[in-house]
Amino acid sequence: MDLTTTYMGLTLRNPVVASAGPLSQTVEGIKSLADGGVGAVVMYSLFEEQLRREAEQTAILEDMYDDANAEAMSYFPSVPQSSQDASSAYLRLVEAGAKAIDVPLIASLNGASVGNWTQTAHRLQEAGAAGIELNIYFVPGDITVSGGEVEERHLEIVSAVKGSVDIPVAVKLSPYFSSVGNMAVRLDASGADALVLFNRFLQPDIDVERVTVESGVSLSSAIEGRLPRTWIAVLHDRIEASLAATTGVDTADDVIKYILAGADVVMTTSSLVRRGPAYAQVLVEGLSSWLTSHEIPLVKARGLLAVPKDAAADAYERAGYVSALEKAKSTYGSLR
Repeated sequence: MDLTTTYMGLTLRNPVVASAGPLSQTVEGIKSLADGGVGAVVMYSLFEEQLRREAEQTAILEDMYDDANAEAMSYFPSVPQSSQDASSAYLRLVEAGAKAIDVPLIASLNGASVGNWTQTAHRLQEAGAAGIELNIYFVPGDITVSGGEVEERHLEIVSAVKGSVDIPVAVKLSPYFSSVGNMAVRLDASGADALVLFNRFLQPDIDVERVTVESGVSLSSAIEGRLPRTWIAVLHDRIEASLAATTGVDTADDVIKYILAGADVVMTTSSLVRRGPAYAQVLVEGLSSWLTSHEIPLVKARGLLAVPKDAAADAYERAGYVSALEKAKSTYGSLR
């Protein structure tokens, strides 16, 4: 079964993609993911805060030695290595990683504001990144910030990055907009080459014994795939940007469900962390086996169960909601 697919203009050997995560922090890790069978690798994120700290350190040093004469420039110190010069290390990894694998390597930038950090995208392009994934992790803690301001911030960041590169740009967004569909349309119109649905915001827990807030990141579970599948099914064939699914991928069935909903690619980190990079081939073979047994080519399977393009999406979703309640009532009794 031919699994070749296209994602934001890039040709991939299959639609299973390693999403940003801990497995891509070394050349060996990147290579293990490619050897494991994925169609592309998204690197771990380079953070806006790291780039800002580097810029601040450089500015401090420049101010300190601003009055030094030319003969004294030999003692100009380098930026302290405590920061590990995150951007340079990341760029070196992009360059080495891209040369080490035969599938596209997509760099990841994580930020929440419009600033000089977005110019790093151009350096990533020069280092060999096949594309950029923008992880816009913006949680407005200021309750006076309006939804409109949040949306405009996203659009401004996308515009800044798109203006600095020629390679494709994907946007990883959250499901917490007042109108996810409209925001997707606006990002599409702003030039985003792909939308990655959805980002998982950090949700701290509370330790009642120690009376402390417990922060941390947990691996996703299959049940979390329902929300992104719902929106992918709505957006399929309604926007030009590619649709990438992420979150809730554990088995080949989860990959198949996303494809049927309309995803162009299916990204996973949790399943590869749990079972190792080679598990990607299990996911790929499971998808291939299903397509073969059902005699459906990949291009026909994609979006087979998406919301019909000529249907009113809101009415379609409402009908599904009512149907689900009726089914629940017959199973569990009245929910009123």
